[in-house]
Amino acid sequence: MTGGSLGLRSGSYGSLQHLQNGSFHFQPQYVGRKPSKMLPSGAREKEKIFPLRCRFLCSTRVGMLILVVFASLVFLSGFSTVNKDAQESNSVSITQHQHISQIPYENGEFGQDLPYIFPGIEVEQKDVEGTVTGSGENNRHHPPPAIHHLCKNFAFPPPPPPNRKRIGPRPCPVCYLPVKQAMASIPSSSSPSPLLKQLNYVHEENPIKTEPHGGSEFGGYPSLKQRNDSYDIKESMTVHCGFVTGSKPGRHTGFDIDEADLKELEQPHEVIVASAIFGNYDVIQDPQNISRAAIKNIPFYMFIDEETEAYIKKKNSSALVSSNRIGLWRIILVHNIPYTDARRNGKIPKLLLHRIFPNVRYSIWIDGKLQLLVDPYQVLERFLWRQNASLAISRHYTRFDVFEEAEANKAGGKYDNVSIDHQIEFYKKEGLTPYSEAKLPITSDVPEGCVIVKEHIPITNLFTCLWFNEVDRFTSRDQLSFAIVRDKIMAKVDWKIDMFLDCERRNFVYQVYHKDVLDHMSPPPPVVHPSPLVRPPPRDAVIPWNRRSAIIPENMAGRTPARKNPPKRGRGGERRSGSRRHRRVGPGFRDNNSS
Repeated sequence: MTGGSLGLRSGSYGSLQHLQNGSFHFQPQYVGRKPSKMLPSGAREKEKIFPLRCRFLCSTRVGMLILVVFASLVFLSGFSTVNKDAQESNSVSITQHQHISQIPYENGEFGQDLPYIFPGIEVEQKDVEGTVTGSGENNRHHPPPAIHHLCKNFAFPPPPPPNRKRIGPRPCPVCYLPVKQAMASIPSSSSPSPLLKQLNYVHEENPIKTEPHGGSEFGGYPSLKQRNDSYDIKESMTVHCGFVTGSKPGRHTGFDIDEADLKELEQPHEVIVASAIFGNYDVIQDPQNISRAAIKNIPFYMFIDEETEAYIKKKNSSALVSSNRIGLWRIILVHNIPYTDARRNGKIPKLLLHRIFPNVRYSIWIDGKLQLLVDPYQVLERFLWRQNASLAISRHYTRFDVFEEAEANKAGGKYDNVSIDHQIEFYKKEGLTPYSEAKLPITSDVPEGCVIVKEHIPITNLFTCLWFNEVDRFTSRDQLSFAIVRDKIMAKVDWKIDMFLDCERRNFVYQVYHKDVLDHMSPPPPVVHPSPLVRPPPRDAVIPWNRRSAIIPENMAGRTPARKNPPKRGRGGERRSGSRRHRRVGPGFRDNNSS
């Protein structure tokens, strides 16, 4: 309750005529009365005085004065009560806002508003007492829990049901802390990595393929024995994790990056946001609703290949010339991409960000088809720090079983059926079973892997390394290999992945169609501009014609226009001679019937 609301409520008690500039102004006027010469001594005289008192109290001015005083007392008492309650309990206001963004066209300009609204719940704290800070002697790897978290009492509503206009999955409200509060929640130290403390990576100049399904040269052709040994988690480990050749990731490794960009990627950062577009597969989406603090402190990196760069320069020649930026995205050009499949190339930065950014603490990965709608600090607080998790990913919106996902991939033509069947049969021999309630608290075996929120510590880096090795060895459909890697690691150490709801993911990212779909969609209707004014013709080129003037082209000016016979009138089509009724003679013409 605020002061403004109290004022509205106090005004509901009556119509106050002296309310000016938000305050009451009144001038009491006292009625002069002659003193009584006699004191009332009987009941009759009391009865005479009583109506006089009632008449005095019920007069307009006095009644208004009493009403004003009464309303003021009510206002002051209510205001003091609100202040007391606000001091005792931390003042919190929960507001629901709507994220409305725009779909950029291929030329970089923004077009019509998005057809869907993304509701989010943002909690605002008006009293700074009890704020959790990111430093202090009592802080552990995560900040100590606040006495009362601002989102503690947030009741999670179910996602809205589908309707005729939108039958697919819908976003649901999410409780985010304000950006300043989210920044204050950054842990002062890294999360513990169970058992694994040091993770090293295989380096080999000339890897040799020894098995028919041994992956690629970029991945180093790990054998099945090396693959199995990588799940034997120890305090110190060395595993295959891409970038096998070359002196360091990005330099002569098959995913090559310019030296100036490599220096940029080696800079230390607390948080980064990364995405990629290869094979000109998507259209770059500029993030929305990003705070000034995030723009200042968090870099946004977009990896593209030469094909995508050529398309961008073709559509907008000024892009990538001066600062290598498009909106908030810092463009990183990649040369010598190792795979012919653009989707498999996209898995390199998606799963191996810790190798490309060796000095980064937290990362948020979003696929190139997505547009970020919520501040990165708020996303990290909600899905990592509040959950005491080191890796978060959303579950699939409708499928929970790997075997069902494989059949859906074959039905949708996502990959060739023989390769999918080979991968699933291999996992079945390793013990993968259909998902059931027996796997609880694991809620799903199939992720919606377009968003990954990650803390870069040895155990999470190992997970994404081994996940990438499966993508390198088998199909590029990372949904099929997620569960087998997770289960093998969880069987060795006490570690878990936070799999949040898909409707929560849709709250902070908006999914745009792939570029090939957008190319086949009908373009937006053209803008109709008003036609330019026609240059006025010469005077001699204007002739009368049936009550309107016709404009004759200049090449026809000077010629005698053919005169059309007027329509016949009267009975039988005859017309009385000499009749000038309903005739108008224009200038420059001679009437043959005039005398």
